[in-house]
Amino acid sequence: MADWTITSEDRWEIQDLYARYAWGIDLADADMALSAFSRDAFFDHLWQGRVQGHDAIRKNLESLWYDRQSWWYGRQHTMNTHLMTPRDDGKIDCKCFFQILQFNVQYNTNFVFGIGTRQDVIVKEEGKWLFEELHVNAWTDMNEVPWQGELTMKTKTGKPARKEAAQ
Repeated sequence: MADWTITSEDRWEIQDLYARYAWGIDLADADMALSAFSRDAFFDHLWQGRVQGHDAIRKNLESLWYDRQSWWYGRQHTMNTHLMTPRDDGKIDCKCFFQILQFNVQYNTNFVFGIGTRQDVIVKEEGKWLFEELHVNAWTDMNEVPWQGELTMKTKTGKPARKEAAQ
């Protein structure tokens, strides 16, 4: 356990960090998105893998925004239920849930594109809280849900559901 506590001001600044990240990535504002990352940050995204540094993160985001733009245009990332834990090295481990809402421009409809969890490391750099490591755990299989309790549900065939240990 760290020998310091996260202040309410720190918590508000970290909430603002998540908002800046979401506004930046959802509206293709590279400068705003990158303002959420430390100089040597890691970005670990399910579909693209892990990259490090602003140039690599920008390239990753531009790939999301422009390679399949109809998949990205009109997205809203929502991060919530943050659990922040101070570390001995002055950084913060922050885990949260996320939801991705999507506006489909072809059908003028909205839907939930994805849900999952995040496990991030936040560092204070030049007086500002920033992502040092950002890890996206999108739930695309039951093994990705970090369920801690006993699994008692049945499959469609009536057999007990099975799952590997949560990651």
